Amino acid sequence: MLFLISAGLTLIFGVMGLINLAHGSFYMIGAFAASIVAGLTGSFWIALAASLCAAAIAGVLIEVLIIRHLYKRDHLDQVLATFALILLLSEGVRWLFGAFPLYLNIPSSLDGSILLPFNIMYSKYRMFIILIGILIALGLYFLISKTRLGIRIRAGQNDREMISALGVDISKLYTIVFAIGAALAGLAGAMIGAIQSIEVGMGEPVLILAFVVIVIGGIGSIKGAFIGSILVGVTDTIGRVFLPNFLNYFMESSNASSLGSSIGSMLIYILMASVLLLKPSGLFGKSE
Repeated sequence: MLFLISAGLTLIFGVMGLINLAHGSFYMIGAFAASIVAGLTGSFWIALAASLCAAAIAGVLIEVLIIRHLYKRDHLDQVLATFALILLLSEGVRWLFGAFPLYLNIPSSLDGSILLPFNIMYSKYRMFIILIGILIALGLYFLISKTRLGIRIRAGQNDREMISALGVDISKLYTIVFAIGAALAGLAGAMIGAIQSIEVGMGEPVLILAFVVIVIGGIGSIKGAFIGSILVGVTDTIGRVFLPNFLNYFMESSNASSLGSSIGSMLIYILMASVLLLKPSGLFGKSE
């Protein structure tokens, strides 16, 4: 899930140089679209397709109507404008769907658990999310490195003025990149909607983690987003699950669990600071 949302975010920032705080709203839009379509059709798979389409369409509309006017503005203007978009989209979703949480059922084919090596029981649905993430990572690698569109995206990252002078419609390229990023975030929201409740504002906490991921992995790097998401996910799980239990086992104190949770919530930021100290551009980012 972290990889899907951070891959779109790093694509947008790396190619377009845009700080998009509203990226988490596409995650929310995808989740709500999937829940509504699943309720109407009864099909989880149609709901996943609907999340991709809804987030991509929303991305195109927002890029054409609003974002396109921000490319030549400084980052402060981009931050303010996209923060305003968060408020508008959140209140719009609240107006359309209400403030009550929605839920998305796991399909019967993915319900239950599977047996992994070493007698580990693991959720089929969570394994499905992992496999989808890996497939999309491979698809993005093929798109970026093997296709004509990928060549244009990489060229746009390095020198947008030159690629525009060579006859590439840079506005159209930006719209495509923004739609791809939005669609990936929407898919992430739809898939996570079967695990947790779908509610207004659900994208903001995930967006913070996604920014941590791309800072660790390196801005503009899909490989960095993939490795960074694994590092952040594992670190966050260690902090939230294992560290409190570890301290509770060795410390005979009622505050051990709360202390462990407090330290655990800081671990991903400690990880980010450590990476920046050693490699300011991120693990796979390019130094300016």
